[in-house]
Amino acid sequence: MTSETAPIGTLVLKHVREAWRDPDAVRRQWRALRYEGEPDLARAIDEYDRFVEVLRPFASKVLFLEADDRAGLDSIYVRDAACLSPRGVVLARMGKELRRGEPEPFADFCRRAGLPVAGAIREPGTLEGGDVAWLDAATVAVGHGYRTNAEGIRQLREIVAPDGREVIEVPLPHWRGPGDVFHLMSLLSPVGEKTLLVYSPLLPVPFRSGLLERGFSLLEVPEAEFSTMGGNVLALAPGACLALAGNPRTAEVLRAAGLEVLTYEGREISLKGAGGPTCLTRPFR
Repeated sequence: MTSETAPIGTLVLKHVREAWRDPDAVRRQWRALRYEGEPDLARAIDEYDRFVEVLRPFASKVLFLEADDRAGLDSIYVRDAACLSPRGVVLARMGKELRRGEPEPFADFCRRAGLPVAGAIREPGTLEGGDVAWLDAATVAVGHGYRTNAEGIRQLREIVAPDGREVIEVPLPHWRGPGDVFHLMSLLSPVGEKTLLVYSPLLPVPFRSGLLERGFSLLEVPEAEFSTMGGNVLALAPGACLALAGNPRTAEVLRAAGLEVLTYEGREISLKGAGGPTCLTRPFR
């Protein structure tokens, strides 16, 4: 259940229609959520429909979260509301206060879908799914930054420890401050069993060195494409990945490593809200 790169079994999404609801909701929320600009809902729906078309052949089952008044525009980025453990879903507690309502609808969804819930992060802990990346079946890296705190990491460690799993805490840089969208998976995307796409300039030296010692191949995101989410890439299956269109140099790096690269247009659903293909998806391997 914890592999980031194995073939996808169940894929959980939230369609932009259910997350954004209507143009008035978009207009009310986008500034407070620090979007780059006001999204166009009609264009976003078209982008999302095409995004789902790319994903469907790679998932055994695709399930959608329903619209819910407890969640806002950012709930389109379903990865953050939960992460995975060997025994099931771990419900997050969002570091971004405006997103605090998202894990409860996700918990309701899990009950309806019959997905096992292994635990939940409790106050004062915070943890968002974008900060959690399984490096292999026994090791999970967790970013410690403005969205995920030390207590959240301690609670996750407590949940996975009975199964003998190791938690590596990764200090994240200040970068653009607490109001920005910045997760561990802004810097690191698993794209193969022992292959990671990374942005090394912001990786802590001990963590990067540790990855190399563990035998990982590190593919480097070109400097010019980090700000356009070149490093946010979703593994679809062994040998195939999905990237945001507009990052040709990163795609070239991935193809040179033997990976098939599919792309999608995400001006509305990704660039304005700073959430790429990993953010938009919650795969269950």
